[in-house]
Amino acid sequence: MTRFLQDILRQPRELLRVIDELNGTARNLLESAALLIRGARHVYVTGIGASGNAALSAGSIFHAGGLPVYMLDAAELLQFSRIPAGAVILLLSRSGRSIEIVKLLSRARETGATVIGVTNFADGVLAQEANVPFVIPVKPDHGISVNTYSTLAIAAAAIASAAVNSFSKDLAYALSIAVSETAKCFPDWQQQLEDASWLRPVAPYYFLARGSSLASAYEARLLWEEGAKSHAAAMGTDSFRHGPQEAMSKDVRVAIWIDSDHMREQDLATANDLRRLGASAMLIGHNIPRDAGDLVFQLPKVPPLWQFLIDIVPVQFAAERLAHLAGVDCDSFRFASYIVEDDRGLLSNGVATPANMKSNLS
Repeated sequence: MTRFLQDILRQPRELLRVIDELNGTARNLLESAALLIRGARHVYVTGIGASGNAALSAGSIFHAGGLPVYMLDAAELLQFSRIPAGAVILLLSRSGRSIEIVKLLSRARETGATVIGVTNFADGVLAQEANVPFVIPVKPDHGISVNTYSTLAIAAAAIASAAVNSFSKDLAYALSIAVSETAKCFPDWQQQLEDASWLRPVAPYYFLARGSSLASAYEARLLWEEGAKSHAAAMGTDSFRHGPQEAMSKDVRVAIWIDSDHMREQDLATANDLRRLGASAMLIGHNIPRDAGDLVFQLPKVPPLWQFLIDIVPVQFAAERLAHLAGVDCDSFRFASYIVEDDRGLLSNGVATPANMKSNLS
């Protein structure tokens, strides 16, 4: 069993623990962060790498609740944005030590911005220097971000939910039920991947989603790149319909996240058309017709806007399985450093070294 798979299998336990913490000991901190955001004229939500993908789920909840925020990659915010005084920055980083995060903290101090830091490690610069440090302790993943990704995503989304409405006890209970029911699906999902022909090492892959599930689509692309060492593309489902469909052929694999409340019939029609064009479609969602795709992952019922919390898991399993089929090691990185602490180049002295082959905690 790979270490990647071990991390996936323990994910429900980690998520349930974090939900309990958000609903208990962390509630006062949650409300303090929400109050700062509600009182700010300018709010930025940012991160980089897997942490940046996790931030997308919070952004979706902010926008759906009528509280618009600026969604920017941390490097873009650092290098190409003038941050106004009094702004609030919701900053996600697993390690809290990546070069972009450290420099952004310095920029925030210079401009008088308030930083709400969501991180997994108390010894990181983000946890130590954020105005409101929101530390979500979790056993580190071996390499690819699994539990660090999902726990940051739920913490940031809980802050967003508290800011636009509330992170209520009823919501926390419903999320716990969804996570517990998801864990029961693991054996069936793994068997589906064993039996399916959708995974093919040399195929091109597209990941399409809407709303909060865009976080899962972009994270899926990163899982493909880090785990299976394979190329992939991720985008909004409607964006795909404005040109990228010209690349479709019988060899293409497309994954589509189906939302229970938004554009459901339209996206099912897109999946049907893709199959008519010869592409192979994998669908992820709640109560999807079994014949709607070549591979269908049925999700438990989950509160609106929160499907991202569980709909990443089937793709985590898929990435681990694809790495096996491709004969690559998903438990080591060839080029990425454990933490990106400089902003120059890709390799150490121009070559891959053992230090380069550890995981990348952005």
